[in-house]
Amino acid sequence: MHKKKFTTIAALLLATLALVFTGCTKNDTITIGSKDFGENIVIGEMLAQLVEAHTDLKVNRKLNLGGTFVNFNAIKNNQIDVYPEYTGTGLSAHLKMDVINDPEESYQVVKEEFAKQFDIVWLGPLGFNNTYTLAVTPEVYEAFGVETYSDLVPYASDLVFGAEHEFFDRQDGFDGLVDLYGISFKGDPMKINASLKYQAIGRGDMDVTNAFATDGPIRQYNLRILEDDLGFFPPYHAAPIVRKEVLDKHPELKDVLNLLEGKLDDATMTELNYLVDVEGKAVEQVAADFLKSLNLV
Repeated sequence: MHKKKFTTIAALLLATLALVFTGCTKNDTITIGSKDFGENIVIGEMLAQLVEAHTDLKVNRKLNLGGTFVNFNAIKNNQIDVYPEYTGTGLSAHLKMDVINDPEESYQVVKEEFAKQFDIVWLGPLGFNNTYTLAVTPEVYEAFGVETYSDLVPYASDLVFGAEHEFFDRQDGFDGLVDLYGISFKGDPMKINASLKYQAIGRGDMDVTNAFATDGPIRQYNLRILEDDLGFFPPYHAAPIVRKEVLDKHPELKDVLNLLEGKLDDATMTELNYLVDVEGKAVEQVAADFLKSLNLV
């Protein structure tokens, strides 16, 4: 009886030691989320692959989790540990602050305020600025020759505007835009899922939409990007954000996630988005190919 009890205790001790030395404890998993559009999903996948390649941590992927506020609430509530965010979104949507047009100042403000208010750390910017902009169909561009948002004002009453639902709930969204520029579009704006927006403008359901500057479908549908001549939209430089508690527990994550710092310019991100959103390439493969091209994995 005593021998059996001793054997059981010894087995438990060996199992515990095995978990410790193989890095498979419950706390050795981090959860990486992303928003529900191609670019953010690709970046989330890159971050996941970097962690898997350079640490002993396991990664739980919650990519394509939802919109901005879904991800932000998830990281605040400890449901995810990391996701890619944008400075302009952090500033206006989460901090409810006014636009800061200087990219470095904008980054410093969100970095300081997120740490102070939410215990969330902004890591190094990835290098591209996926700012909001307005895009018009080739037909609108050819008919009216518009180059700036202000050029659009005289013709807007004949044009249908559409955007994803979230754009109508943001400080840096529809209401602020039309107030600043004095734009009045035809009828009520179309509110549509982000994944269907470009298909809708491509088939002529709307004439004007909001777009991210690095979106692949801009190239697919030959849309024309207009100049924000009054500077409504702030810079949207992307960076990973991480719960401070997670970085304190796994400090190696900082250097690993920062391997992407400065590695993605606007043209590169647009091309990666095109591969995923237009050509239908697998996110995992696009992410892996890019990381391998830089010898990061």
